[in-house]
Amino acid sequence: MNDDRSHSFLLVPPSTQDRMQGLLSAKVVLVMYGDYQDPRSADVYKLIKGSKRELRASFGEDYLCFIFRHFPQTQIHPNAQRAAQAAEAAAAQGQFWLMHDTLFAHQQRLENGYLVEYANDLGLDIPQFLKELSKQVHVDRINEDIEGGIQSGVTTTPALFVNGIRYTGHWNTTELMAAIIAASH
Repeated sequence: MNDDRSHSFLLVPPSTQDRMQGLLSAKVVLVMYGDYQDPRSADVYKLIKGSKRELRASFGEDYLCFIFRHFPQTQIHPNAQRAAQAAEAAAAQGQFWLMHDTLFAHQQRLENGYLVEYANDLGLDIPQFLKELSKQVHVDRINEDIEGGIQSGVTTTPALFVNGIRYTGHWNTTELMAAIIAASH
């Protein structure tokens, strides 16, 4: 079996180097490999955001740790790599999650001019942002995410791992929440 689900375990464990919301010590660690230009990645991220709110309300702040890893599919999404670099350049200025949300919200507009506009809207240091993009400062980090995804059998986005096990259910809130809650027991 050589499809996207032939590997069912996350082979690169979550670490403090990851882009995360929550604590690594949470009952459930949800890792998403995503592509900013992929509509399904954006849809699944919206599901996760909604699920996180519900889970926090029901189980408390330390229940879920969400980790995002880059997996730009450049062969079908020409702006995905540059968008990932923009997210990392924003991260260097402490604004990863705001840029992350902006990129998913505006995924039809990820050309360079828009990326600069988003950075400006977030109050980033634009000369620094542009320097990091032009020198491709963050490419190695993105490539590490991609390589880790490939090692874990990821071939397309979105790909989710719940406590290190590949999530292969349907992309809806009910099933995702059920998988997350089941993983915590």
